Amino acid sequence: MPKGPQGKKRPTDVIGAAIKIAQIATGEIKDKIDTGKEYARKGGRIGGKSRAEKMTPARKKSIAKKAAKARWKKFKIFLFVISNEVNQTK
Repeated sequence: MPKGPQGKKRPTDVIGAAIKIAQIATGEIKDKIDTGKEYARKGGRIGGKSRAEKMTPARKKSIAKKAAKARWKKFKIFLFVISNEVNQTK
């Protein structure tokens, strides 16, 4: 029998699935389904940890450098825009 996102068993046959849907629609049973965003976040958090464990220190360093460079680039652009505005008001 197939399992849903939380590991709950769901019917494989058409009639069983129809009965399950009818029970959910009438409120006899509650069916909690993760939204796509929550489901992806849960998987991403697990995947991120295992990815970081497998990564070499050199690879981690290069990723960190690239991220820092991108952050500082935004800051430098901001400073450039501000300095131009100050120069234009003089």
